[in-house]
Amino acid sequence: MNIVTGIALGLGLAACGRAGDPPVQAPPPAAVLYQVATPRDVPVTFEYVGQTSGSREVEIRARVNGIVEKRLYEEGGRVRAGQPLFQIESALYAAAAAQTEAAAASAQAELKLAEREHARLQPLADAKAISQQAWDAARARLDLARAQYRQAQAKHASASVELGYTRVTAPLTGVAGRALKMEGALVNAANDGLLTTLAQIDPIHVNFAIPEQEQEELKSALADGSLRLAKPGYVVRLKTSGGNWLKPGGRLNFSDYKADAGTGTYAARAEFPNPDGSLAPGQMVRVVLTGAVRPQAIAVPQRAVLDGAQGKFVYVVGKGRDGTPVAEARTVVPGEWVPADAAGQAGGWVIRSGLRAGDRVIVDGMARIGAPGVPVQATAAHAADGAAATLAAARAPGAGGG
Repeated sequence: MNIVTGIALGLGLAACGRAGDPPVQAPPPAAVLYQVATPRDVPVTFEYVGQTSGSREVEIRARVNGIVEKRLYEEGGRVRAGQPLFQIESALYAAAAAQTEAAAASAQAELKLAEREHARLQPLADAKAISQQAWDAARARLDLARAQYRQAQAKHASASVELGYTRVTAPLTGVAGRALKMEGALVNAANDGLLTTLAQIDPIHVNFAIPEQEQEELKSALADGSLRLAKPGYVVRLKTSGGNWLKPGGRLNFSDYKADAGTGTYAARAEFPNPDGSLAPGQMVRVVLTGAVRPQAIAVPQRAVLDGAQGKFVYVVGKGRDGTPVAEARTVVPGEWVPADAAGQAGGWVIRSGLRAGDRVIVDGMARIGAPGVPVQATAAHAADGAAATLAAARAPGAGGG
């Protein structure tokens, strides 16, 4: 007897079994729940990492040299536009302003004298009673007096401006940072004049980036109608990394026309009202864009989408060769995540491709399915929910029945 004949004989004996043994029975169909794939307009959101910044951020610098005499604001506090922030020693600048003011007054007196002389000689010049040389000299003295007066005025204006620069004021309303120069420190306006920084936080900006591929997909979807956006555009909301909502809503006020060559992303910015100052520059937040809709899309619960060797797939209720319900694997391409809404629609994944309207998608009991083609006992999810509710009511205290 060769090896093949021995194996065949052994298999035959095993198949026959012992007389009187019960026949081997197939396992019962796996009990599963399904949900019918129904197209509907699905609101979708897009979420990105963002960072807050002041809508206007400025450096407060000294414009004149000198010793810082006093800091006039509270570090980290709110300041108003025009509010004094620092006082730089002003004695020398005040003296220069007074000196140029006196020089301007003297030049003005000289101008008036030249004007009177010119006016006195005008009739004589018209009557040819004085020489042309005397008349030219009078006119030259007047022109010179005018020029000297204008020069004196300009010097006084410059000295007055420099005197004003000794009191450093806030150019806008916002929050001032820590002082970078303390009392007694020497500031040099040319190369060491930074005193502090100031940020306007109402409104506040949130900067974020959209991946290049995603940006192109959104543009294409809007163009072909597979994504629809309300007329006002995106509504922007913020939440913490823990999921807590921060602001009721803002608006996009900038979207770059080109991608960053280093990061491969498009820069974008949103603006939010922030009257209470609850958001501060530098915070990391989640930016959520709402207002877009996937028209007539199919969404399925997250638990229904499984990972396989060929990618994402779901089980649907199909028909075996004998017409019995079986679990059929269907490769799908998921899209955006859809959160549950106030209308009672459950959250889930938008399925871009792989499902058709009317498909019965298995949403519970997938662990009982060993492999595609396994017979299943399929029940509609809403019918199972109704049966469970009826059973719970029957078991409730005071319910009728024995």
